[in-house]
Amino acid sequence: MTTIYISAAHGDDANAGTDPGHAWATLSPANSFAFKPGDALLLERGSIFSDQFLHISASGTPEEPICIGAYGDETRPFPAIHANGSGRWFQDYRAPIGGSPHRNRGEVSTALLLMDCSYIEVRDLEITNRRVDDSDGLVFNARNVMDRTGVAVIAQDGGTSRHVLLEGLYIHDVDGNVYDKHMANGGIYCMAHFPTDTRRITDSVARFDDLSIRDCTVRNVRRWGIAVGYTAYLNFIDRGGLNADGEWNNTFDYGDGSIDDSLIATFGSTNIVIEGNTVEDAGGDGITVMYCDRPIVRRNISRRAAKDIRSDIYNATENDRVAAAIWPWRCKNALFEYNEAYDTLNAEYGNGDGQAWDADFGDGTVYRNNYSSGNSGGSVMFCNEKAVNSHFYHNVAYHDRLGAIDIPRNPDADIHDNVFILDESCDPIRNDNDRADGTAHVQHNIFINDAPQERLINWHPHAAHIIWQDNLYVRFANRPSEES
Repeated sequence: MTTIYISAAHGDDANAGTDPGHAWATLSPANSFAFKPGDALLLERGSIFSDQFLHISASGTPEEPICIGAYGDETRPFPAIHANGSGRWFQDYRAPIGGSPHRNRGEVSTALLLMDCSYIEVRDLEITNRRVDDSDGLVFNARNVMDRTGVAVIAQDGGTSRHVLLEGLYIHDVDGNVYDKHMANGGIYCMAHFPTDTRRITDSVARFDDLSIRDCTVRNVRRWGIAVGYTAYLNFIDRGGLNADGEWNNTFDYGDGSIDDSLIATFGSTNIVIEGNTVEDAGGDGITVMYCDRPIVRRNISRRAAKDIRSDIYNATENDRVAAAIWPWRCKNALFEYNEAYDTLNAEYGNGDGQAWDADFGDGTVYRNNYSSGNSGGSVMFCNEKAVNSHFYHNVAYHDRLGAIDIPRNPDADIHDNVFILDESCDPIRNDNDRADGTAHVQHNIFINDAPQERLINWHPHAAHIIWQDNLYVRFANRPSEES
Protein backbone atom coordinates (compact mmCIF):
# COMPACT_ATOMS: atom_id res chain seq x y z
CA MET A 1 0.00 0.00 0.00
CA THR A 2 1.31 3.42 -1.02
CA THR A 3 0.42 6.85 0.29
CA ILE A 4 1.04 9.78 -2.06
CA TYR A 5 1.48 13.26 -0.58
CA ILE A 6 1.00 16.52 -2.48
CA SER A 7 1.94 19.95 -1.11
CA ALA A 8 1.57 23.12 -3.18
CA ALA A 9 3.92 24.97 -0.82
CA HIS A 10 6.58 22.36 -0.08
CA GLY A 11 6.44 19.82 -2.87
CA ASP A 12 8.23 19.11 -6.13
CA ASP A 13 6.90 16.88 -8.89
CA ALA A 14 10.41 15.45 -9.23
CA ASN A 15 10.07 13.94 -5.74
CA ALA A 16 8.93 10.41 -5.07
CA GLY A 17 5.78 11.74 -3.40
CA THR A 18 5.68 8.92 -0.88
CA ASP A 19 6.28 10.89 2.33
CA PRO A 20 5.46 14.44 3.46
CA GLY A 21 9.09 15.49 3.17
CA HIS A 22 9.21 14.46 -0.48
CA ALA A 23 5.73 15.45 -1.64
CA TRP A 24 4.67 16.27 -5.15
CA ALA A 25 3.78 19.89 -5.87
CA THR A 26 0.86 19.55 -8.28
CA LEU A 27 -2.04 17.22 -8.98
CA SER A 28 -0.76 16.39 -12.46
CA PRO A 29 1.26 13.24 -11.63
CA ALA A 30 -1.64 11.85 -9.61
CA ASN A 31 -3.79 11.73 -12.73
CA SER A 32 -1.53 9.10 -14.25
CA PHE A 33 -0.62 7.23 -11.07
CA ALA A 34 -1.69 3.57 -11.01
CA PHE A 35 -3.56 3.41 -7.71
CA LYS A 36 -3.96 -0.01 -6.13
CA PRO A 37 -6.18 -1.29 -3.29
CA GLY A 38 -5.27 0.33 0.01
CA ASP A 39 -3.44 3.28 -1.56
CA ALA A 40 -4.10 6.83 -0.41
CA LEU A 41 -3.76 10.25 -2.01
CA LEU A 42 -3.38 13.05 0.55
CA LEU A 43 -3.25 16.79 -0.15
CA GLU A 44 -1.68 19.11 2.39
CA ARG A 45 -4.07 21.33 4.29
CA GLY A 46 -3.67 24.95 3.27
CA SER A 47 -2.54 24.03 -0.25
CA ILE A 48 -4.26 25.70 -3.20
CA PHE A 49 -4.17 23.93 -6.55
CA SER A 50 -5.28 26.50 -9.12
CA ASP A 51 -6.15 25.55 -12.70
CA GLN A 52 -5.73 21.88 -11.72
CA PHE A 53 -7.95 18.82 -11.40
CA LEU A 54 -8.01 15.20 -10.29
CA HIS A 55 -9.33 12.53 -12.66
CA ILE A 56 -9.12 9.08 -11.11
CA SER A 57 -10.00 5.69 -12.55
CA ALA A 58 -9.06 3.02 -10.00
CA SER A 59 -10.66 0.67 -7.51
CA GLY A 60 -9.85 -0.67 -4.10
CA THR A 61 -11.39 -3.66 -2.38
CA PRO A 62 -13.89 -3.97 0.49
CA GLU A 63 -10.99 -4.55 2.88
CA GLU A 64 -8.64 -1.99 1.32
CA PRO A 65 -10.44 0.99 -0.24
CA ILE A 66 -8.55 3.76 -1.98
CA CYS A 67 -8.69 6.96 0.08
CA ILE A 68 -8.38 10.58 -1.09
CA GLY A 69 -8.17 13.27 1.54
CA ALA A 70 -6.06 15.73 3.51
CA TYR A 71 -3.01 15.70 5.77
CA GLY A 72 -1.17 18.25 7.86
CA ASP A 73 -2.13 20.89 10.41
CA GLU A 74 -5.84 20.43 11.11
CA THR A 75 -6.22 24.10 12.07
CA ARG A 76 -5.48 25.05 8.45
CA PRO A 77 -8.14 25.08 5.68
CA PHE A 78 -8.97 22.08 3.55
CA PRO A 79 -6.70 21.67 0.53
CA ALA A 80 -8.43 23.49 -2.33
CA ILE A 81 -8.77 22.44 -5.97
CA HIS A 82 -9.74 25.42 -8.11
CA ALA A 83 -10.33 23.90 -11.54
CA ASN A 84 -11.27 27.16 -13.32
CA GLY A 85 -12.49 25.28 -16.39
CA SER A 86 -9.62 22.77 -16.54
CA GLY A 87 -10.09 19.02 -16.33
CA ARG A 88 -12.04 18.77 -19.57
CA TRP A 89 -13.37 15.44 -20.78
CA PHE A 90 -16.06 14.28 -23.18
CA GLN A 91 -19.23 12.93 -21.62
CA ASP A 92 -21.42 10.61 -23.70
CA TYR A 93 -24.41 8.62 -22.46
CA ARG A 94 -24.52 6.80 -25.83
CA ALA A 95 -28.30 6.92 -25.77
CA PRO A 96 -31.13 9.43 -25.53
CA ILE A 97 -31.82 10.45 -21.92
CA GLY A 98 -35.05 12.41 -22.23
CA GLY A 99 -36.53 15.26 -24.20
CA SER A 100 -35.29 18.74 -25.08
CA PRO A 101 -33.31 20.58 -23.83
CA HIS A 102 -31.34 17.74 -22.24
CA ARG A 103 -28.02 17.11 -23.95
CA ASN A 104 -26.60 13.61 -23.69
CA ARG A 105 -23.05 14.30 -24.85
CA GLY A 106 -20.51 17.11 -24.85
CA GLU A 107 -17.39 18.61 -23.31
CA VAL A 108 -17.38 18.94 -19.52
CA SER A 109 -14.95 20.47 -17.04
CA THR A 110 -14.76 18.54 -13.75
CA ALA A 111 -12.50 19.31 -10.80
CA LEU A 112 -12.71 15.78 -9.32
CA LEU A 113 -13.78 12.98 -11.68
CA LEU A 114 -14.14 9.39 -10.45
CA MET A 115 -14.53 7.20 -13.53
CA ASP A 116 -15.46 3.53 -13.03
CA CYS A 117 -14.23 3.55 -9.45
CA SER A 118 -15.23 1.11 -6.72
CA TYR A 119 -14.26 1.02 -3.05
CA ILE A 120 -13.06 4.59 -3.03
CA GLU A 121 -13.52 7.21 -0.31
CA VAL A 122 -13.02 10.97 -0.64
CA ARG A 123 -12.98 13.36 2.32
CA ASP A 124 -12.05 16.87 3.42
CA LEU A 125 -11.43 18.77 0.19
CA GLU A 126 -12.49 22.21 -1.00
CA ILE A 127 -13.47 22.31 -4.68
CA THR A 128 -14.44 25.12 -7.06
CA ASN A 129 -14.85 25.39 -10.81
CA ARG A 130 -15.33 29.03 -11.70
CA ARG A 131 -15.85 30.64 -15.07
CA VAL A 132 -13.06 33.12 -14.59
CA ASP A 133 -13.48 35.04 -17.84
CA ASP A 134 -15.65 35.25 -20.95
CA SER A 135 -12.97 34.13 -23.39
CA ASP A 136 -15.45 31.73 -24.99
CA GLY A 137 -17.40 34.77 -26.20
CA LEU A 138 -20.58 33.62 -24.47
CA VAL A 139 -22.74 35.24 -21.84
CA PHE A 140 -23.10 33.14 -18.69
CA ASN A 141 -26.62 31.96 -19.58
CA ALA A 142 -26.01 31.09 -23.22
CA ARG A 143 -27.44 27.74 -24.21
CA ASN A 144 -24.07 26.23 -25.18
CA VAL A 145 -21.94 27.30 -22.19
CA MET A 146 -19.72 24.40 -21.12
CA ASP A 147 -21.02 22.12 -18.40
CA ARG A 148 -18.97 22.09 -15.21
CA THR A 149 -18.91 19.94 -12.11
CA GLY A 150 -17.23 20.07 -8.76
CA VAL A 151 -17.34 16.27 -8.37
CA ALA A 152 -18.57 13.86 -11.05
CA VAL A 153 -18.84 10.12 -10.42
CA ILE A 154 -19.35 8.06 -13.57
CA ALA A 155 -20.17 4.38 -14.04
CA GLN A 156 -19.49 3.33 -17.61
CA ASP A 157 -17.18 0.47 -18.55
CA GLY A 158 -16.73 -1.27 -15.19
CA GLY A 159 -20.23 -2.53 -14.56
CA THR A 160 -21.50 -1.75 -11.07
CA SER A 161 -19.49 0.86 -9.18
CA ARG A 162 -19.56 -0.24 -5.55
CA HIS A 163 -18.88 1.64 -2.33
CA VAL A 164 -18.22 5.22 -3.35
CA LEU A 165 -18.12 7.60 -0.37
CA LEU A 166 -18.00 11.39 -0.59
CA GLU A 167 -17.75 12.89 2.89
CA GLY A 168 -17.08 16.32 4.36
CA LEU A 169 -16.44 18.07 1.04
CA TYR A 170 -16.85 21.83 0.59
CA ILE A 171 -17.89 22.55 -2.98
CA HIS A 172 -18.75 26.05 -4.14
CA ASP A 173 -18.73 28.42 -7.09
CA VAL A 174 -19.25 25.94 -9.90
CA ASP A 175 -20.28 28.08 -12.87
CA GLY A 176 -21.84 25.49 -15.15
CA ASN A 177 -24.61 25.58 -17.73
CA VAL A 178 -27.90 27.16 -16.65
CA TYR A 179 -29.99 24.60 -18.55
CA ASP A 180 -28.36 21.16 -18.69
CA LYS A 181 -30.08 18.91 -16.16
CA HIS A 182 -28.42 15.60 -16.94
CA MET A 183 -24.88 16.33 -17.97
CA ALA A 184 -22.18 16.45 -15.28
CA ASN A 185 -23.26 19.96 -14.39
CA GLY A 186 -23.37 21.17 -10.80
CA GLY A 187 -21.87 20.54 -7.38
CA ILE A 188 -21.92 16.73 -7.11
CA TYR A 189 -23.39 14.57 -9.88
CA CYS A 190 -23.25 10.76 -10.08
CA MET A 191 -24.53 9.11 -13.27
CA ALA A 192 -24.27 6.01 -15.45
CA HIS A 193 -23.58 5.71 -19.17
CA PHE A 194 -23.91 2.86 -21.58
CA PRO A 195 -20.46 1.20 -21.93
CA THR A 196 -18.07 2.22 -24.69
CA ASP A 197 -18.60 -1.19 -26.30
CA THR A 198 -22.37 -1.00 -26.75
CA ARG A 199 -22.51 -4.77 -27.32
CA ARG A 200 -21.95 -5.06 -23.54
CA ILE A 201 -24.96 -2.95 -22.52
CA THR A 202 -26.79 -5.78 -20.78
CA ASP A 203 -23.74 -7.96 -20.02
CA SER A 204 -22.11 -5.35 -17.78
CA VAL A 205 -24.72 -2.90 -16.51
CA ALA A 206 -23.21 0.41 -15.41
CA ARG A 207 -24.85 1.45 -12.14
CA PHE A 208 -24.07 2.26 -8.49
CA ASP A 209 -24.37 0.15 -5.38
CA ASP A 210 -23.49 1.51 -1.92
CA LEU A 211 -22.92 5.14 -2.86
CA SER A 212 -23.02 7.63 0.01
CA ILE A 213 -22.76 11.42 0.11
CA ARG A 214 -22.46 12.60 3.69
CA ASP A 215 -21.86 15.88 5.51
CA CYS A 216 -20.90 17.88 2.43
CA THR A 217 -21.54 21.58 1.88
CA VAL A 218 -22.46 22.73 -1.63
CA ARG A 219 -22.90 26.45 -2.35
CA ASN A 220 -23.49 28.63 -5.39
CA VAL A 221 -23.45 26.03 -8.14
CA ARG A 222 -25.35 25.51 -11.37
CA ARG A 223 -27.28 23.65 -12.31
CA TRP A 224 -27.74 20.90 -9.71
CA GLY A 225 -26.65 20.89 -6.09
CA ILE A 226 -26.39 17.12 -5.50
CA ALA A 227 -27.80 14.57 -7.95
CA VAL A 228 -27.42 10.81 -7.97
CA GLY A 229 -28.51 8.09 -10.35
CA TYR A 230 -29.37 9.51 -13.75
CA THR A 231 -28.64 6.81 -16.29
CA ALA A 232 -28.66 5.76 -19.91
CA TYR A 233 -30.40 2.62 -18.63
CA LEU A 234 -33.57 4.65 -18.22
CA ASN A 235 -34.20 3.32 -21.72
CA PHE A 236 -34.73 -0.10 -20.10
CA ILE A 237 -36.48 1.08 -16.94
CA ASP A 238 -38.87 3.36 -18.85
CA ARG A 239 -39.33 1.01 -21.82
CA GLY A 240 -37.68 3.28 -24.36
CA GLY A 241 -38.83 2.99 -27.95
CA LEU A 242 -36.73 1.80 -30.91
CA ASN A 243 -36.77 3.01 -34.49
CA ALA A 244 -36.73 0.84 -37.60
CA ASP A 245 -32.93 0.52 -37.32
CA GLY A 246 -33.13 -0.74 -33.73
CA GLU A 247 -31.84 2.52 -32.26
CA TRP A 248 -33.31 4.21 -29.18
CA ASN A 249 -35.64 6.97 -30.37
CA ASN A 250 -36.20 9.11 -27.24
CA THR A 251 -39.74 7.89 -26.58
CA PHE A 252 -40.75 6.24 -23.31
CA ASP A 253 -43.62 4.23 -21.88
CA TYR A 254 -44.12 4.84 -18.15
CA GLY A 255 -47.17 2.57 -18.00
CA ASP A 256 -49.24 3.35 -14.92
CA GLY A 257 -46.19 4.83 -13.18
CA SER A 258 -45.35 1.75 -11.11
CA ILE A 259 -41.77 0.45 -11.25
CA ASP A 260 -40.96 -3.26 -11.29
CA ASP A 261 -38.70 -4.30 -8.40
CA SER A 262 -36.45 -6.53 -10.48
CA LEU A 263 -36.15 -3.92 -13.24
CA ILE A 264 -35.00 -1.11 -10.96
CA ALA A 265 -32.68 -3.46 -9.04
CA THR A 266 -31.04 -4.58 -12.28
CA PHE A 267 -30.69 -1.27 -14.12
CA GLY A 268 -30.97 1.35 -11.37
CA SER A 269 -28.80 2.24 -8.41
CA THR A 270 -29.09 0.52 -5.04
CA ASN A 271 -28.09 1.28 -1.44
CA ILE A 272 -27.91 5.03 -2.03
CA VAL A 273 -27.68 7.28 1.04
CA ILE A 274 -27.63 11.10 0.90
CA GLU A 275 -27.28 12.33 4.48
CA GLY A 276 -26.31 15.40 6.48
CA ASN A 277 -25.54 17.68 3.53
CA THR A 278 -26.24 21.39 3.11
CA VAL A 279 -26.98 22.83 -0.34
CA GLU A 280 -27.33 26.59 -0.69
CA ASP A 281 -27.97 28.76 -3.74
CA ALA A 282 -28.14 26.00 -6.32
CA GLY A 283 -28.96 27.34 -9.76
CA GLY A 284 -31.57 24.60 -10.18
CA ASP A 285 -32.65 21.75 -7.94
CA GLY A 286 -31.11 21.18 -4.53
CA ILE A 287 -30.86 17.42 -3.95
CA THR A 288 -32.32 14.74 -6.21
CA VAL A 289 -32.10 10.96 -6.49
CA MET A 290 -33.05 9.43 -9.85
CA TYR A 291 -33.58 5.83 -10.97
CA CYS A 292 -32.67 4.54 -7.53
CA ASP A 293 -34.08 1.52 -5.71
CA ARG A 294 -35.06 2.44 -2.14
CA PRO A 295 -32.71 5.41 -1.68
CA ILE A 296 -32.52 7.17 1.69
CA VAL A 297 -32.29 10.96 1.80
CA ARG A 298 -32.17 12.24 5.38
CA ARG A 299 -31.07 15.17 7.53
CA ASN A 300 -30.16 17.39 4.60
CA ILE A 301 -30.78 21.13 4.24
CA SER A 302 -31.64 23.04 1.07
CA ARG A 303 -31.66 26.84 1.03
CA ARG A 304 -32.53 29.13 -1.87
CA ALA A 305 -32.56 26.48 -4.58
CA ALA A 306 -33.61 27.44 -8.12
CA LYS A 307 -31.87 30.81 -8.19
CA ASP A 308 -31.41 30.62 -11.99
CA ILE A 309 -34.85 29.19 -12.78
CA ARG A 310 -36.48 32.45 -13.80
CA SER A 311 -37.55 33.83 -17.15
CA ASP A 312 -34.95 36.62 -17.27
CA ILE A 313 -32.06 34.16 -16.78
CA TYR A 314 -33.36 30.82 -18.09
CA ASN A 315 -34.40 32.32 -21.41
CA ALA A 316 -32.69 30.37 -24.20
CA THR A 317 -35.58 27.89 -23.94
CA GLU A 318 -38.72 27.60 -21.84
CA ASN A 319 -38.50 23.81 -21.70
CA ASP A 320 -38.03 22.41 -18.19
CA ARG A 321 -37.82 25.79 -16.52
CA VAL A 322 -38.68 24.03 -13.28
CA ALA A 323 -36.81 23.20 -10.08
CA ALA A 324 -37.60 22.17 -6.52
CA ALA A 325 -35.57 21.59 -3.37
CA ILE A 326 -35.31 17.87 -2.43
CA TRP A 327 -37.05 15.20 -4.48
CA PRO A 328 -36.87 11.93 -6.47
CA TRP A 329 -37.36 11.09 -10.15
CA ARG A 330 -38.39 7.57 -11.20
CA CYS A 331 -37.29 5.96 -7.94
CA LYS A 332 -38.84 2.98 -6.19
CA ASN A 333 -39.74 3.45 -2.52
CA ALA A 334 -37.58 6.54 -1.98
CA LEU A 335 -37.50 7.68 1.65
CA PHE A 336 -37.05 11.35 2.61
CA GLU A 337 -36.90 12.08 6.34
CA TYR A 338 -35.66 14.80 8.73
CA ASN A 339 -34.78 17.13 5.86
CA GLU A 340 -35.26 20.91 5.83
CA ALA A 341 -36.05 23.06 2.79
CA TYR A 342 -36.08 26.85 2.91
CA ASP A 343 -36.85 29.59 0.41
CA THR A 344 -36.84 27.70 -2.89
CA LEU A 345 -37.00 30.56 -5.37
CA ASN A 346 -38.75 32.03 -8.36
CA ALA A 347 -42.22 30.50 -8.65
CA GLU A 348 -43.39 34.07 -9.24
CA TYR A 349 -40.70 34.65 -11.90
CA GLY A 350 -41.15 31.68 -14.22
CA ASN A 351 -40.14 28.66 -12.16
CA GLY A 352 -43.00 26.23 -12.77
CA ASP A 353 -42.22 24.35 -9.54
CA GLY A 354 -40.59 26.04 -6.55
CA GLN A 355 -41.76 23.54 -3.92
CA ALA A 356 -39.81 22.12 -1.03
CA TRP A 357 -40.76 18.51 -1.87
CA ASP A 358 -41.87 16.82 -5.07
CA ALA A 359 -42.92 13.18 -5.56
CA ASP A 360 -42.18 13.02 -9.28
CA PHE A 361 -42.90 10.07 -11.59
CA GLY A 362 -41.91 7.62 -8.87
CA ASP A 363 -43.43 4.61 -7.16
CA GLY A 364 -43.80 4.56 -3.38
CA THR A 365 -42.21 7.91 -2.46
CA VAL A 366 -42.39 8.64 1.28
CA TYR A 367 -41.85 12.04 2.90
CA ARG A 368 -41.95 11.96 6.70
CA ASN A 369 -40.69 14.17 9.53
CA ASN A 370 -39.46 16.98 7.26
CA TYR A 371 -39.71 20.76 7.69
CA SER A 372 -40.23 23.44 5.07
CA SER A 373 -40.49 27.22 5.17
CA GLY A 374 -40.72 30.08 2.69
CA ASN A 375 -40.68 27.99 -0.48
CA SER A 376 -42.07 30.08 -3.32
CA GLY A 377 -44.05 27.30 -5.04
CA GLY A 378 -45.52 25.60 -2.00
CA SER A 379 -44.82 22.71 0.32
CA VAL A 380 -45.26 19.46 -1.60
CA MET A 381 -46.12 18.49 -5.17
CA PHE A 382 -47.36 15.09 -6.31
CA CYS A 383 -46.28 15.49 -9.90
CA ASN A 384 -48.60 14.19 -12.56
CA GLU A 385 -50.26 10.91 -13.30
CA LYS A 386 -47.13 8.72 -13.15
CA ALA A 387 -46.31 9.51 -9.52
CA VAL A 388 -48.03 6.65 -7.69
CA ASN A 389 -48.28 5.30 -4.15
CA SER A 390 -46.94 8.54 -2.70
CA HIS A 391 -47.22 9.29 1.03
CA PHE A 392 -46.64 12.55 2.93
CA TYR A 393 -46.97 12.42 6.72
CA HIS A 394 -45.63 13.85 10.01
CA ASN A 395 -44.20 16.90 8.21
CA VAL A 396 -44.38 20.58 9.18
CA ALA A 397 -44.75 23.40 6.65
CA TYR A 398 -44.48 27.04 7.74
CA HIS A 399 -45.35 29.95 5.48
CA ASP A 400 -44.62 28.28 2.17
CA ARG A 401 -46.29 30.22 -0.64
CA LEU A 402 -48.88 29.62 -3.41
CA GLY A 403 -50.14 26.27 -2.12
CA ALA A 404 -49.36 23.79 0.62
CA ILE A 405 -50.45 20.81 -1.49
CA ASP A 406 -50.00 20.60 -5.27
CA ILE A 407 -51.66 17.67 -7.09
CA PRO A 408 -51.45 18.24 -10.87
CA ARG A 409 -53.07 15.16 -12.52
CA ASN A 410 -51.95 12.95 -9.62
CA PRO A 411 -53.99 9.78 -9.05
CA ASP A 412 -53.53 8.91 -5.38
CA ALA A 413 -51.74 11.41 -3.13
CA ASP A 414 -51.92 10.34 0.53
CA ILE A 415 -51.46 13.26 2.96
CA HIS A 416 -51.97 12.68 6.66
CA ASP A 417 -50.88 13.83 10.13
CA ASN A 418 -49.04 16.96 8.99
CA VAL A 419 -49.09 20.55 10.22
CA PHE A 420 -49.53 23.30 7.61
CA ILE A 421 -49.15 26.87 8.91
CA LEU A 422 -50.36 29.10 6.08
CA ASP A 423 -49.95 32.82 5.65
CA GLU A 424 -52.09 34.89 3.30
CA SER A 425 -49.94 33.96 0.28
CA CYS A 426 -50.60 30.23 0.61
CA ASP A 427 -53.79 28.28 -0.02
CA PRO A 428 -54.24 24.73 1.23
CA ILE A 429 -54.40 23.55 -2.41
CA ARG A 430 -52.25 25.17 -5.11
CA ASN A 431 -54.55 26.09 -7.98
CA ASP A 432 -52.70 28.56 -10.20
CA ASN A 433 -53.06 27.71 -13.90
CA ASP A 434 -55.73 25.11 -13.00
CA ARG A 435 -53.15 22.80 -11.41
CA ALA A 436 -55.59 21.29 -8.92
CA ASP A 437 -56.88 18.51 -11.15
CA GLY A 438 -55.60 15.46 -9.28
CA THR A 439 -56.83 13.13 -6.55
CA ALA A 440 -55.84 13.26 -2.89
CA HIS A 441 -56.87 11.83 0.46
CA VAL A 442 -56.19 14.48 3.11
CA GLN A 443 -56.78 13.30 6.66
CA HIS A 444 -55.76 13.98 10.28
CA ASN A 445 -53.82 17.15 9.36
CA ILE A 446 -53.79 20.53 11.08
CA PHE A 447 -54.31 23.57 8.82
CA ILE A 448 -53.66 26.90 10.55
CA ASN A 449 -54.47 30.21 8.90
CA ASP A 450 -51.68 32.52 10.09
CA ALA A 451 -52.90 35.53 8.10
CA PRO A 452 -54.21 38.63 9.92
CA GLN A 453 -57.80 37.85 8.94
CA GLU A 454 -59.88 34.70 8.61
CA ARG A 455 -59.89 33.45 5.03
CA LEU A 456 -62.53 31.97 2.78
CA ILE A 457 -61.06 28.94 0.96
CA ASN A 458 -62.15 26.98 -2.12
CA TRP A 459 -61.53 23.53 -0.65
CA HIS A 460 -62.71 21.75 -3.81
CA PRO A 461 -61.17 23.50 -6.82
CA HIS A 462 -62.63 22.64 -10.18
CA ALA A 463 -61.46 19.22 -11.48
CA ALA A 464 -59.87 18.23 -8.16
CA HIS A 465 -60.93 15.04 -6.41
CA ILE A 466 -60.09 15.56 -2.75
CA ILE A 467 -61.35 13.70 0.28
CA TRP A 468 -61.01 15.83 3.42
CA GLN A 469 -61.31 13.70 6.54
CA ASP A 470 -60.82 14.41 10.25
CA ASN A 471 -58.61 17.46 9.77
CA LEU A 472 -58.37 20.40 12.19
CA TYR A 473 -58.95 23.85 10.66
CA VAL A 474 -57.89 26.95 12.62
CA ARG A 475 -59.02 30.50 11.77
CA PHE A 476 -60.65 29.78 8.42
CA ALA A 477 -63.97 31.34 7.49
CA ASN A 478 -65.19 28.01 6.10
CA ARG A 479 -64.34 24.32 5.97
CA PRO A 480 -64.66 21.60 3.37
CA SER A 481 -68.34 20.76 3.00
CA GLU A 482 -67.83 17.20 4.19
CA GLU A 483 -66.14 18.43 7.37
CA SER A 484 -68.54 21.25 8.27
